[in-house]
Amino acid sequence: NMYGKCGTLDDSRSVFNNMPEWNAVSWSVMIAAYAQNGNGKEALRLFQQMQVEGMKPDKITFISILSACSHTGLQDDAWHYFISIKRDHGINPTVEHYGCMVDLLGRAGQLEVAENLINDMPFEADAASWTSLLGACRVHGDMERGARAADHVFELEPKNSAPYILLANIYAAACMWDCAAKVRMAMKVRGVKKEPG
Repeated sequence: NMYGKCGTLDDSRSVFNNMPEWNAVSWSVMIAAYAQNGNGKEALRLFQQMQVEGMKPDKITFISILSACSHTGLQDDAWHYFISIKRDHGINPTVEHYGCMVDLLGRAGQLEVAENLINDMPFEADAASWTSLLGACRVHGDMERGARAADHVFELEPKNSAPYILLANIYAAACMWDCAAKVRMAMKVRGVKKEPG
């Protein structure tokens, strides 16, 4: 895990390969290392090997797999694995699984599909999912959807400065200076402080 987080995948793989036996945790950690370091295809190959070896994936494994797909733009693979979580493995998808899909769809510019997925979650969406959509709206210039996403984050995390800043930036990019100023004023009135960094 340490080597993977440091980006030294060769060392991480060497430790993995030399383990006396593998379990779901060791497989998931190695898959996550590949995913976090932008090597989604290798993460998927390792996942296939995990299944061939007879090891059952768990919720964490699927978060790593969906993250790998998201960071490498493998939309079809992501949908396949997302559907298979419940269908093939009997695991109920969590808000984190849905969040990975929202991230993937947002990166791909499929903002309507991402918003629909959030609204169709079998539980209340978390602030991370809405913030992911908001960030994608900033990248793709979708003001209306961005404002809706920001409203959800304002409600879920009223002291979080990120949605205010992202929404103000969406308006500023569209030269809607009055709207950007109103968002910044609302932030000030509500006592929300920008996090350093």
